[in-house]
Amino acid sequence: MSDAKQIGQSIRREVLGAAFVDRNVATASPFYQHFVDFTSTQCWGYVWSREGLDRKTRSMLNLAMLAAMARWNELALHVRGALNNGVTEQEIAEVLLQAGVYAGVPIASEGFKIADRIIAEYIAEQQQP
Repeated sequence: MSDAKQIGQSIRREVLGAAFVDRNVATASPFYQHFVDFTSTQCWGYVWSREGLDRKTRSMLNLAMLAAMARWNELALHVRGALNNGVTEQEIAEVLLQAGVYAGVPIASEGFKIADRIIAEYIAEQQQP
């Protein structure tokens, strides 16, 4: 396994959570595994491991871009990742408001609905023993 892939898998687990990654890997077909390998190496192993931006900033950028592109499944995933990276609820709200101004109010509306659900789930999970 390449260094970039190992680093990427580690960062992916830290950001998205081990439970999600384990489920995703366990259910990946041999065909889909090509995509998992690609994102592990390129997204997580190359871009997310760079020193130019911290993880919190990268998470906020992801939220803004995913909301603007209406990529709702990925937004939900990255709201959880943002929380894991120390992005606060208030900062998530600010990012979504900013996206609403530049990408449209319906984008912010849907983004807030999704983020609200994920934040509530995240808080509930943190309160479990």
